[in-house]
Amino acid sequence: MYTATGKTEKSETIKQYAPMVKRIAHHMMGRLPASVEEDDLIQAGMIGLLDAFSRYDEAQNTQFEAYAIQRIRGAMLDELRQTDWAPRSVRQNMRKIEKVINELQHQLGKPPSEGEIAEIMGIPLEEYQHMLGESHGHQLIYLDDFGINEDDESFLDRNCPDYSEEPLEKIMDENFKKCLIEAIDILPEREKLMMSLYYEEELNLREIGEILGVGISRVSQLHSQAIARLRNRLREEKWILPA
Repeated sequence: MYTATGKTEKSETIKQYAPMVKRIAHHMMGRLPASVEEDDLIQAGMIGLLDAFSRYDEAQNTQFEAYAIQRIRGAMLDELRQTDWAPRSVRQNMRKIEKVINELQHQLGKPPSEGEIAEIMGIPLEEYQHMLGESHGHQLIYLDDFGINEDDESFLDRNCPDYSEEPLEKIMDENFKKCLIEAIDILPEREKLMMSLYYEEELNLREIGEILGVGISRVSQLHSQAIARLRNRLREEKWILPA
């Protein structure tokens, strides 16, 4: 791949495979939280492409495109791991909350209240709300929800084996969106309103607090609790792995 005209070849390679980098990023975005920026994935993917160009050896008997895809995806996954910031203790607390929400949802046949959740967890309401506040920024989906291991085998791999526009992939994306919409629709009214203001109207926490008549910290708590409910529904529908 690299000759005396290596710079020209490098430029042509980037030009030729840049659309593939964008396509891979786009497909990954379909399973990632809204906090992930597609441009960040594309930038990481371009670095992976350059790495593939410099490391590729025709003697490997592997087509460059197949080799490049591995490097591009690996670079994107590395970028996602770096931004998957939540401390282990926070993640563990949220999984406990999700488990209790699941149990109470089945027992009561309705979304449980904060008081009911705190009671089952055996902690005061204030402590429960503090746990919610600590998980500010709690994501809808984390990498380990897909079972990513050292070989990068994941939910993304299983459901996106290639990067062509397959009808099945489109259906799966629509099913995922449908499941999420249904999960949001059964949230308690206040949390549903909060999610709508945050994700559809794109208001910040202060603006949402003014509408709801509460402080920023309370909005953050409501957001974390709503995410826990949504994750519970996605887990029941097998979109993410069991806790």
